[in-house]
Amino acid sequence: MRASIEVADIFRSAGPTYRAAHAGHLSLAQLKVMSAIENCRTAALGGHIEACEDCGQWRIAYNSCRNRHCPKCQGGAARTWLAEREADLLPVGYFHVVFTFPAEVADIAFQNKGLVYDLLFKAASETMLTIAADPKHLGARIGITAVLHTWGSAMTHHPHVHMIVPGGGIAPDASRWISSRPAFLLPVRVLGKLFRRLFLTRLVALHDAGRLTFFGALAHLADRRAFLRHLAPVRTKRWVVYAKAPFAGPEAVLAYLSRYTHRVAISNSRLIAFDENSITFRYKDYRRTGTDRQQVMALAVDEFIRRFLLHVLPRGFHRIRHYGLLAGSARKASLALARELLDVAPPPDADATGEPDDYRPPCPCCGGRMIVIEVFERWRQPRGPPDAAATNRETAP
Repeated sequence: MRASIEVADIFRSAGPTYRAAHAGHLSLAQLKVMSAIENCRTAALGGHIEACEDCGQWRIAYNSCRNRHCPKCQGGAARTWLAEREADLLPVGYFHVVFTFPAEVADIAFQNKGLVYDLLFKAASETMLTIAADPKHLGARIGITAVLHTWGSAMTHHPHVHMIVPGGGIAPDASRWISSRPAFLLPVRVLGKLFRRLFLTRLVALHDAGRLTFFGALAHLADRRAFLRHLAPVRTKRWVVYAKAPFAGPEAVLAYLSRYTHRVAISNSRLIAFDENSITFRYKDYRRTGTDRQQVMALAVDEFIRRFLLHVLPRGFHRIRHYGLLAGSARKASLALARELLDVAPPPDADATGEPDDYRPPCPCCGGRMIVIEVFERWRQPRGPPDAAATNRETAP
């Protein structure tokens, strides 16, 4: 069912004015995202007509933009991704670990998104793999699925990486599975210290190599001494790593992953009201507890669009990555070994000849199966519905 207000409605209404007011200050990637969301599920992208096999009820379905920043297109993408990853789940508890960095570093990341976001992934994953492999802690090779989020609940710039980690790993000699404690994976203070050291060392190396750029209020950071002074306070600050106890089981992991892997800056379901001046939406204030955490915020339309566009990722940037047991071409072999060591049966092979899941909504009239009866191209309107009288004459005995 269509949400009463969507990000697409805001972009279609206020987007042209916003683009005119900020001409020359929007990147090509941001302009493409705005265009994709505005055209999503409209005749601009073409579509098809569906008809019910049982009662003949028909409806028009326009194509989606499939842009990874579009709130409306992520449901199907998440289902597809989860179906592919379901076979990777192991019958163990899973932990949720979050890595982030201080505001001083977030400012640098905003002006160097590709480089610093990539560094966030690399430093966080190396931290987890290093501490997990240490015999003083777990002493095993673990698997990690990592997802980048760049926003807080109010759409402010807040880069952080969510990790879903099995509760254990394979011993260095591959002879056994080493399980973590029931509600404890790795010490978060140790993780935070190593993460801080790895990240800052490599961030300074990027600056020394001349790969970081600065402008506006941060232009002075191009000077090395100013850059080091800027980072001085965060070298002694505690970098907090969050870790949550295991989920109930593999099914809960899938449900949880579906909320994180393909989330965008704001979902349509959080929008409450929209007029020519402002947008009202729900958000979580994490400084509060209990029911007070759920709050309502109103932003000017321009500010809402600005905040949304803060989170457009660089072209080709992968925001979902896998490490350790789940990395690359070795994933299947590593998971097979893990199941052997856990003494569990391998998952059944997917039936390549089986019919794919049909996510097309059922007939709104009788609940029957809808099938495609006509396809129309971009910017074309579908033909009118079949003439009922003619159809009846053709089907009469």
